[in-house]
Amino acid sequence: MRTISATEASRHFSDLLDAIEAGDAVVVTRGNRPIAEIRPAPRHTGRDLREALQRIPPPDDRFRTDIAEALDYVVDMTEIPWDDD
Repeated sequence: MRTISATEASRHFSDLLDAIEAGDAVVVTRGNRPIAEIRPAPRHTGRDLREALQRIPPPDDRFRTDIAEALDYVVDMTEIPWDDD
C-alpha cells in the first residue's frame, strides 16, 4: 500500500483519485502519522443484491398479516371525510 503525505495528496489530488480508481489503496500521513486510508469504493451489482436477498429468510405469516392490516388501515384513512375548511 502506497503512503503519501497530506500535502502531497492535496497537491496531486486528481492523480491520487486516478490511482484509487485504478484499484490502489493509499495511506495519507500528517507529521509521519497515518491519518487516513483511502481505497476504491466497493461496487455493487444487481447480482450482489439478489445474493443478499437470498440470505434473508422469507416473511412468515405474522409479517404478511401485519402488512395486510397496515394496508387496510391506509385504505380506511383515505375514506375519512376530511374537513376542508
